[in-house]
Amino acid sequence: MTSTPLITICIPHYNGPELIDDCIASVRAQTLDAEVEIIVHDDASTDGSAAHIRAQHPDVRLIESKKNVGFCVANNRMAAAAGGEYLLLLNNDATLMPDALATLLAEAGRLARPAILTLPQYDAETGELLDIGARLDPFLNPVPNRDPARGEVGTVHGACLWIPKTLWLELGGFPEWFGSVAEDLYLCCRARLAGYPVRALGVSGYRHRVGQSFGGGKAQGGRLASTYRRRALSERNKTFVMIACYPLPLLTFALPLHAAMLLLEGAALSLARREWRPLAAIYLPALSACWRERARLSELRRAVQAERRSGLSAFFSAFRFLPHKLTMLLRHGLPRLS
Repeated sequence: MTSTPLITICIPHYNGPELIDDCIASVRAQTLDAEVEIIVHDDASTDGSAAHIRAQHPDVRLIESKKNVGFCVANNRMAAAAGGEYLLLLNNDATLMPDALATLLAEAGRLARPAILTLPQYDAETGELLDIGARLDPFLNPVPNRDPARGEVGTVHGACLWIPKTLWLELGGFPEWFGSVAEDLYLCCRARLAGYPVRALGVSGYRHRVGQSFGGGKAQGGRLASTYRRRALSERNKTFVMIACYPLPLLTFALPLHAAMLLLEGAALSLARREWRPLAAIYLPALSACWRERARLSELRRAVQAERRSGLSAFFSAFRFLPHKLTMLLRHGLPRLS
């Protein structure tokens, strides 16, 4: 074994020893003949997960957090500690197919330039193909891609995100004040603005227990299911990404329209449910957070725009301009919130 790993697997974990066991087992089952290190960040689990990992996986580098800090901080900590040339951010509720690392490494070598990569995502329960990365609509809602021939995508899931450590450092990792949700969208948009590819490969893959961390996130019984917490974080952080990443001429048009659409959506959901909780717990906080975090957003925008090397046509080449929420509404009806 060499002292320096080629790849570092970064697994954020909160509760569920059986999840982390399956995840680590899938890493150990990889066919790639290269040095791989595994780092797990235990986010103050309450079920004895840290002790379980120490006992069952002594070769894993364990970072134990004294308090729950969320996905962004956890991954930033692991990336800082990583010794690998490449990082693979991997959810604890995801498992890799045996050739996953070999596939990602081969594509990284073929590109011969820094890039963010991912693999096809399959539902762990049903085996259904969920997406191969995602395109984006004008309001930064991910539009699942299921075309294996489409390599270029707008964003990939943080559940399985490959990135060279040098690129991670250049982009600054995740904004820790995002907490969780849409941090992968931010990283991918920032990378694409800076001229780096974001690609989803049409082969190999990973299985994911979608919604294990925040609940919801997929259709159940023909209707979309989500939680207030997931939806609030998603709407807030997507708005943050728009403010940070959209070029100014477009932002002056898109942001007011986006705000109006959020208020309309919140009012419609509240009326349909005959309670004001959707508007009050999801949409109004998403907009008020923009004012509250205006200093951070201004600093983040300056940093992102200063590094922009892609033109508008290149950046928006991975977009689809039909609003995805409209498609989902027609297909599934109003989402079920819990």
